[in-house]
Amino acid sequence: MLHPGELEIAKNAPPAGCSPEAAQQFTKWLATHHYENFNVVSWMLPKELHRHFYNVYAYCRWADDLGDEIPDTARALELLDWWDSELDLCYEGKPSHPIFIALSQTIRDKNIPKQPFADLLKAFRQDQTTKRYQTWDEMIGYCVYSANPVGRLVLYLCRYRDEQRQELSDATCTALQLANFWQDVSRDLEKGRIYIPLELAAQHGVSENEIVARQFSIRYVSLMKDLIFRTRQLFAEGYPLAKIVDGRLSIDLEMFSRGGVAVLDAIEAMGYDTLNHRPSVGKGKQASLLARALASHLFSPRKTESKPSAAPEQVFPENLNNSAPQTLMNVSDSYYECHRIARGSKSSFYPAFFLLPKPKRDGIVALYAFMRLIDDVSDESDQLIIKQRGLARWRAALDEAVTGESQVFDGTAARPLPDSDLYGEREVLPALVDTIERYNMPTRYLHDLISGAEMDLTIQTYPTFDRLREYCYRVAGTVGLTCTHIFGFKDPRALDLAEKLGLAFQLTNIIRDVHEDYSLGRVYIPDEDLSRYNVSPEDFGRSEATLGVRELLRFEAERAWQNYEEGAGLLDLIDADSRGTLWLLVHTYSALLARIESLDFAVFGERVRLSKPEKILSIARARFGRHTRENVLEKRDRDRRRAGGSGGRRRAG
Repeated sequence: MLHPGELEIAKNAPPAGCSPEAAQQFTKWLATHHYENFNVVSWMLPKELHRHFYNVYAYCRWADDLGDEIPDTARALELLDWWDSELDLCYEGKPSHPIFIALSQTIRDKNIPKQPFADLLKAFRQDQTTKRYQTWDEMIGYCVYSANPVGRLVLYLCRYRDEQRQELSDATCTALQLANFWQDVSRDLEKGRIYIPLELAAQHGVSENEIVARQFSIRYVSLMKDLIFRTRQLFAEGYPLAKIVDGRLSIDLEMFSRGGVAVLDAIEAMGYDTLNHRPSVGKGKQASLLARALASHLFSPRKTESKPSAAPEQVFPENLNNSAPQTLMNVSDSYYECHRIARGSKSSFYPAFFLLPKPKRDGIVALYAFMRLIDDVSDESDQLIIKQRGLARWRAALDEAVTGESQVFDGTAARPLPDSDLYGEREVLPALVDTIERYNMPTRYLHDLISGAEMDLTIQTYPTFDRLREYCYRVAGTVGLTCTHIFGFKDPRALDLAEKLGLAFQLTNIIRDVHEDYSLGRVYIPDEDLSRYNVSPEDFGRSEATLGVRELLRFEAERAWQNYEEGAGLLDLIDADSRGTLWLLVHTYSALLARIESLDFAVFGERVRLSKPEKILSIARARFGRHTRENVLEKRDRDRRRAGGSGGRRRAG
């Protein structure tokens, strides 16, 4: 039906009646090579859906080009009729065109009705004959055929067929179509089309002739504000859809909506003159939209985070011998408070927690909140004795919560626990004890953690690596061990690997913060290693790293990498539903160490960190990708040895 060279995208098409394999290969090529301002197949979608999205896209792309790329209206209508007849043949089980050969399999697999495909053709035909729209209702009626079928096709591909989701999808798709119209006023004028409802324009004092002549005025600003307001309302109507579909599709849908709203924002930011200028959403803004969509997906209020209404459960023993009884928080409220503390800390760990199922997520957050409060003791006062007593109080409070025995050792003798509460004690300990019991977690890990905090109060240097390893076990290995109990494991080797990862994490922190730690009076690098590389502690206080310091830090980094590589085996030994969280933690820390190496250990200036886009990508890979020990560690340039470089002047970029 097509004449040779009449349609650009037909050049690479296989012949009619080709094999299904050749047809599928063509639709994939078309979807991945034809220019679009969006990805046809999101990397977030399940791989099983990719070919189906390619096939539907190819149908829509071909039909759209038949309407837009053929200059003669009569010929365009003739070709659209031909495409309609090919659609009929497809649904009769006799597909001929390669796109329909591929699409027929999608239609069968997903049980897609013919109507949305036919509706799109109706819109493309309408574009050939209708260049103006008088009323808002006419404009919405056009969107019913030009935009809404696409959303419904996506729902069919994902096996959603209910009316509620379709109506929400319609609102979103109509809003997206309208946002494109308001963005593309100048481009549409070049094609002789005006999608602005002329009656609505007249209400704002804007005539058709003024639009055609591109006469920008305060009246046009008023018109555009009205159109944008109506469009935002449609976006708001469709927002709930992202909350009632599969998580991977949810992020795509939210990205589309946020992208459409960003177009409206861009129109406002440029002063509404879409008659003469086309607003655009830059790549930086698109990255920000993805970040917000991911954050919304991960952190949106759910039952996990919202304050539960469960009946109170007392987890402290009832027969305490305190003279001043405490008002104890129930477990449900305690978990809520733990989430509040974790959120308030703004830790880079927090996103990883949301990759876990609810019970495990709550357990990890309870652990984190407890550890956060232990760490905060060092900031309570400048007096050493007050800090030591604070840690002793936490140790006693933990014991009391678990065993019911109420006493504290103040350095000379055991005494009754004071009546006054620790900050966060009543809020955190009920959830922590519930987590300990639920996951059969040895409390000695938590006591060892407190011992690590006590070491930081009195120990400024470490003579040997064995002594440093003991410290790293207490402040980081214990974190790995407690988390592994929550992750779930059966092979006892998991605990040893968890310790190795904790050591790797802590060594990464030590390398990154060596300059800052020196300013605080601490040197974690062992004395024996300082001597080996002829480095003095004072070298860590310089403005730039010396050659010896860089070689020393490279040596410590190799120790960390060895533990990363061995500890990565933990991924295979924990429950499948916990691997995303562990993958994200290991990948993030190893990426940080790789970044430090790539900067030739320039850690004496601006703090080395990963960029927000890098963190977002890692979260997405952890949420939707495969989790293996082969892909968990960031790749290193092992041959990169830049001795004699500029050291501390390099910056993370």
